[in-house]
Amino acid sequence: MSWIYLILAGVLEMFGVTMISSLHKNRNWQSLFMLFAGFGGSFLLLAFAMEELPMGTAYAIWTGIGASGGAVLGMILYGESKDWKRIFFIFLVLGAAVGLKLTS
Repeated sequence: MSWIYLILAGVLEMFGVTMISSLHKNRNWQSLFMLFAGFGGSFLLLAFAMEELPMGTAYAIWTGIGASGGAVLGMILYGESKDWKRIFFIFLVLGAAVGLKLTS
């Protein structure tokens, strides 16, 4: 169950990052509320996941999902660069997170 919490925490982290961009564009209370809800839920689920998973592994995977997912969402939703080098380094981040899991 802790892995499910961790993956959901990463997805909510991606949502929170997307809401930062939304808040910059819209400047309304709904975007602000969604930003706090996304990051708040992300931290809560990360805490639940860390009850069973080692801190270093959980945090690395959580940040890997959030950073990589945020970059991919930026490409999809906001037309950010889809250069092959950028995609390569996103895969490096994800590979490092998987590597931490395999070694712990």
